[in-house]
Parts: sequence; C-alpha cells; structure tokens
Amino acid sequence: MTAPLTCTPAPEKPAHRDGNVLRWLGAYGASMIGDNIYYVALSWAAVQSGSPSQAGLVMAVSAAPRALLMLGGGVIADRIGPRRIVIGSDAVRSAAVLAVAGLFLATQPGLWPLTVLGLVFGIVDALFLPAVGALPARVTGRDQLARVQGMRGLAVRLANVVGAPLGGLGVALGGPAAAFGAAGLLFAISLPLLMSLRIRDLPDDGGKSGAPARNGLADGLRYIRRHRVLAPLVVVIALSDLGFVGPLNVGLTLLADQRGWGASGMGSVLAGFGVGAGAASLLLAVRGRVPHAGLVLAATMGGGAVAIGALAFVPHLAAAVAVALVIGLLAGLSGALCGALTQTHADPAYIGRVTAVTSLSSLGLVPLTMPLTGAAVGLWGTGPVFVASAAICALAGVYGLFRAPLRRAELPA
Repeated sequence: MTAPLTCTPAPEKPAHRDGNVLRWLGAYGASMIGDNIYYVALSWAAVQSGSPSQAGLVMAVSAAPRALLMLGGGVIADRIGPRRIVIGSDAVRSAAVLAVAGLFLATQPGLWPLTVLGLVFGIVDALFLPAVGALPARVTGRDQLARVQGMRGLAVRLANVVGAPLGGLGVALGGPAAAFGAAGLLFAISLPLLMSLRIRDLPDDGGKSGAPARNGLADGLRYIRRHRVLAPLVVVIALSDLGFVGPLNVGLTLLADQRGWGASGMGSVLAGFGVGAGAASLLLAVRGRVPHAGLVLAATMGGGAVAIGALAFVPHLAAAVAVALVIGLLAGLSGALCGALTQTHADPAYIGRVTAVTSLSSLGLVPLTMPLTGAAVGLWGTGPVFVASAAICALAGVYGLFRAPLRRAELPA
C-alpha cells in the first residue's frame, strides 16, 4: 500500500539569491545614488545662482512639504500599494531633474527652477519614503526581511560613498546640467527594475492586531499605539535620533575645527563611522538575524552612547577615527535592528503608516538638532554637548531595556 503524497511548501530563497529581491535592491541603489548626485548638483547650482542665505533656503525648501505630508504618504502607500508609489516617485523625480538639466544647458535660469525642484522633491519624498519602507514585505518572505534590511543598509552606504563623488565629478566636467542629467538617468534606470518585481499578496499578522486592517491615518496611529513592540520602538528611534544626529553632523564639524584636524580629518572620522556602520549592515545581511534582537538593540544603544560621549575627549585624530568606527558599528547595528524589528513585527497592511511615523520622527528632529547643537557648543563647548547627546542615546537604550515586549522581541528564524 502506497503512502499518500504530502506537499510541503518550498523553502524561502535567501534574499541575496532571490532575483526579485536583487531587482528591488538594484532599483533602490540606483535611486539612492541619484539622490546623492542630485543634492550635490542642487547645492552647487544654488550657491552659484544666489547668495549663501538664498542657497540655504533652496536646500531647506523641501523639508516643510516632506514633514507635513509624510503621514499622508504612509496612508496612500497602504491604500494603493507601495510599488505604484515608488515607480511614480522615481518617474516624477527623473522628469523634474532632467527638465532642470535642460534649462541649465540652454541658459542660466537662476534660483526659481531650483526652488520649484526642491518643492517637488519634498512632496515626492513624503510619498516615496513610506512606500520604500512598505515594499520589502511585498517582495520577500517575513523570514528574509531582516537580511533585506542589512542589504538595504549596504546599499545606502554604497550610495553615500559613490554618489557624492559622482555628483562632484559631474559638476566639474559639465556643470550642474551634467550632474542633474546623471541623477535623472539613475532615477530612470530604477523604473524597469521596479516594474519587473513580483509583488506578493499581503500576509496577515497572525491576528496580533486583533482587528482587520483599515486604511485611515487614525487607524494606523491607533495600531502603533496598541502594539506591544512597535509603540516602544517608535520612542526608542525618536530618542536615538535626537541624541545622535547633532553630534555626528554639526558637532563633529566644530570638534574637528577645535582640534585642528581640518576637513580631511573630519572626513577620516566620518569614513571610520561609515566603515563601522557598513560592517553592521553586512553582518545582518549575511546572518539574516541576530538572536535576542531586542536585548542586543538596547545594549548596542548603550554602548554607542558611551562612545559618542568619549569622542569629544579624544585628543588625537587616529584615536577619534577608532572611536568613530566603534560608534558606526554599534549605532549601525542598533539602527539596522530598529529597521528589521519594524519590518518583521508590523502587519504588512500597516507598514506604510508605520514607516511614515518612524521616518517623520527622524526627519522632523534632524533640522532641529543641528542648529541647537551648534548654539549649545558655542555656549558650553563640545564636551558637555556630546555628553548630553550621549545621555539621550543612553536613555533610548534604557527605555528599550525596561520595556519587556521590546527587550524580548526576536527576529524570525
């Protein structure tokens, strides 16, 4: 008598061998490199076309629509699907940037097209960022989302390393028109890759939400507030950004100037941070998960806070680079774990709105911390400001440690 045949589901492909994930990663990487080139071209063109204050206004003009519309962008991503939003966003960005490149080829258009371009990017980013966060859950299985988060972190590091030099090279060889043109082409390259993605049906969250998913903003905020892991995780992300962004931007510039390290020394410290953060992303991409993820998240935030405070008291450049490497490794790992836990614990039907909330806390706090950090350093010096920032980062780790659902949170095996 023959035993009945049973069908078992095929095992999920590892993300780094999945063509669908790799197409998504290629599209995302091209878009991020284009972003970096665009910002170099925009800053250079603004400085050449107006006064320093006018150039600063052009660079900042995209912040307001991005902050005001971000939560609405999360609602739209959940309602109509993230792939459509990402495709539309990159298509609009490509067309807008290529149009400005054409203007610079034909004439010297001044600041008005740059201002309009900044507004367009701000509006598009408000839609693009939540949709980018929602897309991985549609292209791979839940057990691969942590690995995808590590791969995404590597793509961001690569874009930061490659994009700015390419933008500078474009400006040097062909002026703003060439740099804008290169950015527009990279946005366009992402489109066929995005169109070829196989999109999965939304899985449910195993009943964790306790109710069917709804598409309104209030429903999304209520979902986050009631979620045992996501609610404290949003607080942890906001606190860590508040403590981390100022010292590693304005504070580091002022510290390098005080120590006499110069621009090259500051670049070396930033490179150390980038190497450490890239290593953390690589670890998550290769391993696919970190055991006791919530506990490791709190511990790495605490260790990173100590390293941030120590950076202000390091007298020599080589030691500062070593400390920055430690900061990058610990902060990079905690940041990657924040993203991975968000991806794996959020119901995919809500992930656009969850991403919008976490992105809004980061983007809303960043513009505030940088001028405040500069003013505080002027009043009290780098040491006290770095220590205060480290204390805020440590508070994020302590809060995560004392919230048991987050401390016990795990990534899928």
